Formats: sequence, C-alpha cells, structure tokens
Amino acid sequence: MTKEMTESIHTKENLPGKFAPVNGLKVYYELYGAGQPLVMLHGGVGASEMFGANLAAFAANRLVIAVHLQAHGRTADIDRPLSYELMADDISAMLKYLKISQADILGYSLGGGVALQTAIRHPEMVHKLVLISTPARREGWYPEVLAGFDQLGPEAARYMDQSPLYQLYPDVKWAKLFTKIGELQRLDYDWSMEVAAMRMPTLISFADADAIRLQHIMEFFTLLGGGQRDAGLEGSLRPAAQLAILPGVTHYNIALSPNLAGIITPFLDAPMPESGLSGTVME
Repeated sequence: MTKEMTESIHTKENLPGKFAPVNGLKVYYELYGAGQPLVMLHGGVGASEMFGANLAAFAANRLVIAVHLQAHGRTADIDRPLSYELMADDISAMLKYLKISQADILGYSLGGGVALQTAIRHPEMVHKLVLISTPARREGWYPEVLAGFDQLGPEAARYMDQSPLYQLYPDVKWAKLFTKIGELQRLDYDWSMEVAAMRMPTLISFADADAIRLQHIMEFFTLLGGGQRDAGLEGSLRPAAQLAILPGVTHYNIALSPNLAGIITPFLDAPMPESGLSGTVME
C-alpha cells in the first residue's frame, strides 16, 4: 500500500462509517461530503483506501458513499460465493436502506464489475455510470491476467501478514477471500448484449498500460455507441458515452491517479442528455 492510500485511513476504534444490514450482510460504508450521491466501489482485496485522495476530491461537491464489498475491508463475509450479480443486489438494497432512490455509481476493477451489474440489474437506480479498468466480458483481460486468475487461491494470502492491509483490516479472512476471488474470476461471462442495451450516461476509463486488452477497450466503447463516426465540427454527433485513457498509469494504480477525479467530475457534473431523475431521497 502506498502513502497516498494510507493518508485518510481510520483506525478500527474510530471508524467514520456505518453498517447497512442487507441480504444477510452488514455492509460497511462511509459518507463524505453532500449533494448528488456517488457510490464508489473498490477493486479486489483492498477496500475504499484504493481511491486515496480521490475520495476527498469527489466529496468536494457531492455525497460520496464509499462501500466495502462482501468479505472486503470492514464488511464481514457470509456463507455465499462472491458474485458480481449478488454484490450488485447488495448495492441496490443498501441504497434503498439509505432511502436513496437513484445515485451515480463508480466502480474500479472488481468493483467495476459490481457497478456494471448494478446498472444492468437495477437500471432505475443508476443516474450515471463510471467504470474504471473494467471489461464487459472475461476475455477482455490479457491472457496472462486470466492465467493469474486461474492460479489464484488461498496460497496468495501467505504473506498478507506483512502487508499494511493486514493491519488496516485485521478481521479479513485473507485465505478465504483470495479463494473466493479466484473462484469468481474463473467464471466465464459476457455482458455485451446487456451493455449495448444500457441507456444511462456512461464513462469508461482505462490506464494506457492496463490489464484490459486495447482491442476490448474499443469493443466496449463501440457497444456503448462510441467509435462509429466523426463527431462533427461542433461535436453534435458525438456519442453520449465517454472514453478516457489516463497516461502514465497501470491497472493497479489508476484509482490513485491525481488526474482521475479531474476527468470524471465534469462528466458527473454535466446535465443529463435527456430529462431524467437525479439522485434523490425516497419519501
């Protein structure tokens, strides 16, 4: 873990967050800022510390809801597999628990898969969607990444006691977590048809040296209506979806990039292409 990841870490005795009882889980979440709700979903193994200073940057003008997914961080595991679909249902249930009828959803890597499934399974609850280093199908990863997933298991936890994450999240069952992540990432999936049918404004963002194949990045953007034609001199023919490539970063540190919030915030702040509901509290 880098210094940036640990700058805003809270001790177990002084947690800034709360727990939402949903679907048999006690989902841990932290709230920052005020305004339009933005749910932020971390990648695998760690939790919301992955976003470093970007948490505060996003919270400058919106309500950030930083969630710890099943078996990650301060959300304890339960007797069920890790599943993109089930975790998406957790996010929907958590928003209902918080009486938020609609929110912007941002997900990175594993959390991006959860965010994407939230948009697919619960589109009425997603105002705008941001996906960071997330494929639309399993074959979007480079072959060497898939080979790593194929070998991922409890032995990966062997040296976790030497990691800052071990001190930050002492209650995580690391061997079980790596086992479940490996089982999840070995499952084949292809959400291309569902992605093509999505209608909420979507921004997909990748590193210029990502773990996602460049060909798949363009394939994903095409599914969202991008890359079809010239946008025209005034940009009137540009697609509703947006694509961002961050320079000088990789899949593994893109969420810490100081450029991330600056690229995503204008997308979140922009008016909806058509009239639609903003994130509101349910009566």
